[in-house]
Amino acid sequence: GTAAAQGQTAAGGACAHSPRRAEHLAEPPRLGLCDVRKAERRLRERLRRTPLLTCAALARLARLRLLFKCELFQRTGSFKIRGALNAVRSLVEGSEHAGGELPRAVVTHSSGNHGQALACAAQAEGIPAYIVVPRTAPHCKQDAIRSYSATLVPCEPSDESRAETAARVVRETGGVMVHPSQEPAVIAGQGTIALEVLEQAPEVNAVVVPVGGGGMIAGIAIAIKALRPDVKVFAAEPCNADDCYQSKMRGELTPSPHPQETIAEAVRTNIGPNTWPIIRDLVDDVLTASEEEIKRATRLVWERMKLLTEPTAGVGVAAVLSERFQAFPRDLEHLEHICIVLCGGNVDLSSLTWLTERPGTAE
Repeated sequence: GTAAAQGQTAAGGACAHSPRRAEHLAEPPRLGLCDVRKAERRLRERLRRTPLLTCAALARLARLRLLFKCELFQRTGSFKIRGALNAVRSLVEGSEHAGGELPRAVVTHSSGNHGQALACAAQAEGIPAYIVVPRTAPHCKQDAIRSYSATLVPCEPSDESRAETAARVVRETGGVMVHPSQEPAVIAGQGTIALEVLEQAPEVNAVVVPVGGGGMIAGIAIAIKALRPDVKVFAAEPCNADDCYQSKMRGELTPSPHPQETIAEAVRTNIGPNTWPIIRDLVDDVLTASEEEIKRATRLVWERMKLLTEPTAGVGVAAVLSERFQAFPRDLEHLEHICIVLCGGNVDLSSLTWLTERPGTAE
């Protein structure tokens, strides 16, 4: 499915100059290209410039020229380190500028990847990290969080439980909340993906980005629409967790209180009040994919590209390979070069029973 674009008025604007210490703000922050550029300078010597790969087999299936931004090769195994490190460094620089002490702790809630990233970033600065993780999060991600000396706090697999548990931990520790998708410094950090893509492939016509809380696509959209407004920005999400699609269809933030189970567990969360205005104004459309389509796309990436991506990274691939995308109006014919963000590779190898299930039996 797709949702109609809601216009091109930029939600981004003036730079946000200070770290935000709340879960999210009453007024959405005004983020602009300068915030993404600042994040790029801050992260330049600390992160990998991930490769942009091609795959002839997948390009034939899609009947398009596909480019794959391989964030699975990023530190901690996903794009999330970009935003987490930018947020932590912003806090450290703010403390240094004010002549004060480092934060007592940083706190977040995460299905795994942001938790790993924040734990890694905090450890590098000697700041304690407390990560609220749903009990259903893959064990490999929970183990990785612990490997960075962070304290793992379990919660129920719902946005409400995640937020309530994190708020309690903030009160108990006196720490600073670094929201996985609504924190402005996180959004700006994720936007550095777009700067790399535009440098690596100036010919790109569109980017397809998996969406959960919306931090990655919001940052990418801010950068791309500022530098190359002709480039289309598509969100991709599972049909079973399609709050972004529903929000674009209705023209207003429409969270799903109880999204269905999805193999793409990392995006089984809702976009929020800080990412929604950016998505509303700058994202051209929202694509959805069924569970079977996500499984097929993930398996194709493994078999044809030899890349061990997590199923969430398969959502964008699934959307582009879907019959619905292929049937788009032919005004998209100029979209010859489409970049799909392969967002991470933290696969729970103990949960791959779906590989041997017949199509349709586990949807």
